[in-house]
Amino acid sequence: MSDPLVLIPARMAAVRLPGKPLADIAGAPMIVHVWRRACEAGIGPVAVATDAPEIAAAVEAAGGRAVLTRADHPSGSDRIFEAAELLDPEGRHNVIVNVQGDFPTIDPRIISASILPLADPAVSIATLAGEITDPEERDNPNVVKVVGSEITPGRLRALYFTRATAPHGEGPLYHHVGLYAFRRRALARFVGLPPSPLERREKLEQLRALEDGMRIDVTVVDHVPFGVDTPDYLERARAILSRRPA
Repeated sequence: MSDPLVLIPARMAAVRLPGKPLADIAGAPMIVHVWRRACEAGIGPVAVATDAPEIAAAVEAAGGRAVLTRADHPSGSDRIFEAAELLDPEGRHNVIVNVQGDFPTIDPRIISASILPLADPAVSIATLAGEITDPEERDNPNVVKVVGSEITPGRLRALYFTRATAPHGEGPLYHHVGLYAFRRRALARFVGLPPSPLERREKLEQLRALEDGMRIDVTVVDHVPFGVDTPDYLERARAILSRRPA
């Protein structure tokens, strides 16, 4: 974990909120807020990976770094893999952290926490989850749950990810946070695989890694960030960040 590279994939063609990376929040584009939070995590250099020159221009105007990638990537993982190869062809960065571009209110401390499981050489990918406290989230298929075995307090080994309410019975349920820290070789392996059967069924790409035998460990965090993918969530982010110093 000596030299992580943090990459933020962003594109203009979001289905539910088109153009959202440039949506104004407290005087700055949303993507700039995400870039700032990633920089505040302090784990390594940060860049935005995008196919849109206007997104790149907004990031660079704020003092950040952006890299233009192809427009035909099927997922953010594919986009950050291309960006890593463009930014670091020598392979100096051995961990690639993928921070979603619609997390403007994310706590930088959980970005830092995402890489901790990679201290174990058996772990290929690390991610985050928070315990579900809202009863409505338990049965909401838009809230992805991670089913895992506790390794130590606050850390799970992922066994499955699902949109269903799982596991059954008494005990906590965990809301998966779509932020990933990949060993670089694991990212290369992952994007080289075809979509797996369970991935296609659940529409969750992390199942591709599990079906291929890669180990994913999960850090349990107190703060679950929300993705801004509707006008209501955009207004919520504006309310929160209008109270935060730039």
